[in-house]
Amino acid sequence: MTGARAAADGTPTEAVSEGWHRISTPASTVGPWLPEGELGPALAEGLARVEAALTEAVGSEHPFVREAAGHLMAAGGKRLRPMLALLAAQLGDPHRPEVTTAAVVCELTHLATLYHDDVMDEAAVRRGAPSANSRWSNSIAILTGDLLFARASDLLADLGPEAVRLQAQTFERLVTGQIRETVGAQPGDDPIAHYVEVLADKTGSLVATSARFGASFAGVDPALVEELTAFGEEFGVAFQLADDLIDIVSVEGQSGKLPGTDLREGIATLPVLFALAGDDPAEARLRELVAAPLTDDAEHAEALELLRASRSLARATEVTREYADRARARLSALPEGDVREALSALCDYVVTRTS
Repeated sequence: MTGARAAADGTPTEAVSEGWHRISTPASTVGPWLPEGELGPALAEGLARVEAALTEAVGSEHPFVREAAGHLMAAGGKRLRPMLALLAAQLGDPHRPEVTTAAVVCELTHLATLYHDDVMDEAAVRRGAPSANSRWSNSIAILTGDLLFARASDLLADLGPEAVRLQAQTFERLVTGQIRETVGAQPGDDPIAHYVEVLADKTGSLVATSARFGASFAGVDPALVEELTAFGEEFGVAFQLADDLIDIVSVEGQSGKLPGTDLREGIATLPVLFALAGDDPAEARLRELVAAPLTDDAEHAEALELLRASRSLARATEVTREYADRARARLSALPEGDVREALSALCDYVVTRTS
């Protein structure tokens, strides 16, 4: 199997078709590709178990609660965290029931944060569907997120006190990252360093825990568990940085939200932070536009066009690749084989994905 990636329009490139194939899976995963050979079907079977357990976990005897709790799960998603847990588990015994449970815990935690994030961001759309807060209300969205956290905790209790402690530490980082993002960089802080640190807390921490859970509950050697955890953190940051780029370069409808949503809401992602911190005369007009939320349609369109052609976007792309490469470097400690190659291919995917 070779390191593979999907083309920008989702069709196979030559690199993809050499080592990967399209396979029917129970939910949208990290791109439509799984590795060929024994690993692909094994991951598909694992994802099917995860999906069935997720469906059960969001169930309720009350129809409305069941609908609200299953709203974002039914909308799809990449299942990045379960996929990474299952991949890491392939280095041990992936059939242990604790592996599936841990993967479900991580995905439930992620889903719960999305309900809360949409309230804080006043988002109208999530995964191409109306967000829970826009469909029902902020109160329903918050309570539904709380419900999913409760379901994750209930499952977690069966995995032992060390898993509970690790999840609590991960959750603390998630919340700390959200607080720091909400408050913003403080006087004397480097806004770019602050932003990347927030991403590490908000995204990298849970992706890292997914890899750790999958490997540890599969009985993988503790030294490899640590390397996989470090891989997950770097990969998670790269994945979230790529979202910054997708919001700028995607065409309408491709990413599940309107292009330039962050710009319109005044959210300064990495390309904008580079523009604001620079002094390139060619980006003077861009700096002027992105210094505040862009509510005027004409100015928003102008800023988006300038940003797409900017050196700042190119620099942000370079940083995304750097984090993907840092994640890939962690894989040198893993034994050669399908798992290592699949994780390496994910590093390629993260910097080429379009949604």
